[in-house]
Amino acid sequence: MLKPEGTRISLHGEVALVTAATRGIGHECVQALAAAGASVAIGCRNLEAGKEVATGLREQGMKAMAVAMDMQDTASIENAVAEVEAELGLVTVLVNNAGHSLPAAALEVSPEAFDSMFELNVKAAFFTAQAVARRLIAEMRPGAIVNIASQAGLVALRDESVYCMTKAAMVHMTRCLAVEWAPANIRVNAVAPTFVSTDGTRKWLDDPEFLDSVIKRIPLGRVGNTTEISWPVLFLASGAASLITGTTLKVDGGWTAV
Repeated sequence: MLKPEGTRISLHGEVALVTAATRGIGHECVQALAAAGASVAIGCRNLEAGKEVATGLREQGMKAMAVAMDMQDTASIENAVAEVEAELGLVTVLVNNAGHSLPAAALEVSPEAFDSMFELNVKAAFFTAQAVARRLIAEMRPGAIVNIASQAGLVALRDESVYCMTKAAMVHMTRCLAVEWAPANIRVNAVAPTFVSTDGTRKWLDDPEFLDSVIKRIPLGRVGNTTEISWPVLFLASGAASLITGTTLKVDGGWTAV
């Protein structure tokens, strides 16, 4: 498979912040953005894990730092963005990756689970985007925001009603922010993956019956891997997508085409 440095996509001179970036899709996005030349900030709850990722990148000659982010605390988000700016420069690329799912039948969803998913999947993403955009607009600098949504924001999944609602909100938030910030040349797009093999999804995908039910709905006949999500993110963050904003790019193996 081609590597980012072997393509025309370059993010040299850009500063990228990725939330929840120590593993899974976020970690792969950090690797791709750094390989394309961006200085990267690893937003993380576990700062030691983030520092380990940053150290590995610096050992490869890349510019990287870890920054502690409590995604359910707007003051922590603001402080993290300011810390990245102080060390690496103005954040010009944001990947809103933090999110989680608490599967349950709709009749069994608790108020606490409902609030937790909306707090992390929607509110945190909105206020992180706001913190980045506010600084870009003040400095009259262009930027790119990529939200990690989900095919769940476009279709209904059994026992995932609230998660689907949060990702649908993220898809529409992407449109709204794209329109509002277009005059400032801040592009806002989203990527909507199908099921992707990660540490977080393994407990479901390791169930042969569940995996079979998923694969039957994906025309390409397999689940995704994290690299297959990081590449579309890299594209949308780069100048190669300079006329694209307000779009949700489905990376779903054809699930939503059926």
